[in-house]
Amino acid sequence: MFTITRLETFEQDIKKSRFLAVAAPVANEEEAKAFLQEHSHAGANHNCWAWRMGQNYRFNDDGEPSGTAGKPILQAIDGLELDNVVVVVTRWFGGILLGSGGLIRAYGGTAALCLRAADKQEVIPQRLVTIRCGFSDHALLKARLGSVQHAQLRDESFLSYGVEMHYALPESQTDTLLEMVRDLTRGQAVIKEN
Repeated sequence: MFTITRLETFEQDIKKSRFLAVAAPVANEEEAKAFLQEHSHAGANHNCWAWRMGQNYRFNDDGEPSGTAGKPILQAIDGLELDNVVVVVTRWFGGILLGSGGLIRAYGGTAALCLRAADKQEVIPQRLVTIRCGFSDHALLKARLGSVQHAQLRDESFLSYGVEMHYALPESQTDTLLEMVRDLTRGQAVIKEN
């Protein structure tokens, strides 16, 4: 799976109607809702949208005939194997009816062209872990975990008894990495998966 790295827009005219697609990466439903509120145009005839985050997805036809707008936008997201993405396609009606097939092609096609133009990056599944260690083990653990591709130190706190580090580790390597942490700290590190 992939996601897009930044906001992307694409605009086209189809039979005198103007279609504007705006897509962005999102981490959760609240971000998707905020994006839709910010990028929907009150003066437009329709603001149709879709988003996907893992197994969670939603779409909306915003007054267009059922299944002619939101679902084709979602199919554009799925067709490009994207995740953590929201897309809104805004239509300003130009006076010519497009019919169901024309609407499906217009909404889905505009969304797909927008998403194809976007910069993409691979989505690496991660597990969140908390590691508590003594001060003497901190530098070594931080250096070793810091050299692992896609491992991210999210936060660290220095406490009276040692250091607490919060990491997002690549799921495919988490068990091996946690075993390394246990070995390096001679079993003294306290590990908690979040």
